[in-house]
Amino acid sequence: MEDEEQLDLASRLTNDHHQSLKLWLRMLSCTVKIENEIRSRLRATFGITLPRFDLMAQLERYPQGLRMGELSKRMMVTGGNVTGITDQLELEKLVVRVPDPKDGRAYSVKLTPAGRKAFATMAAVHEGWLTEMLQDIPGADKAQLLELLSDMKQKLRTAP
Repeated sequence: MEDEEQLDLASRLTNDHHQSLKLWLRMLSCTVKIENEIRSRLRATFGITLPRFDLMAQLERYPQGLRMGELSKRMMVTGGNVTGITDQLELEKLVVRVPDPKDGRAYSVKLTPAGRKAFATMAAVHEGWLTEMLQDIPGADKAQLLELLSDMKQKLRTAP
């Protein structure tokens, strides 16, 4: 009987493991599908890459600017990547580097007025694209997905 219980427990763990894997792959495939479409539309419509759009989105949330390390952390990319993206946006006069008054060796990055204007236009169009892509999902389903994903995110934070 003990062997049967062990087999049953192993079977349940395998099923749960398989279900967790399927869930992860389904979420990932949806994310990649949306991300690829957004990436393509940003390039075709605005001539901008998704990482450049993401950096500008971070700066839009923090008008006082963000230090490079903070940008790197928020975007989950290396400091070198942030530096390269910032260099490109600075050449286009969409961002500016400002010396950090608390640390003379460091600086913050801010959107310029032109950068704010460009981002506002892109963000409105971006939101429209997402609304269009997700239009066939009923509002109640979106609300349920948001709730489930919020719960999942909270549980992931507290996982050992």
